[in-house]
Amino acid sequence: ENLEQFIQRVRKLRGLDELTPYALRELVKAIYIEAPDKSSGKRHQGIRISYDLVGFIPLNELMKEETA
Repeated sequence: ENLEQFIQRVRKLRGLDELTPYALRELVKAIYIEAPDKSSGKRHQGIRISYDLVGFIPLNELMKEETA
């Protein structure tokens, strides 16, 4: 049920050209920014987004193309 509600919100906002404060409030519950890691010689800083109604979605799942 939560997933269906989230999908309905996404569909409602699908035509946006940019992320507005309203869209952000509708979709995102929290944003977590990890401490920077420089152990490899390059700065790496992780960001995790908790989406409203569905929680965390792995980036590889978000990047999958929809197949018909």
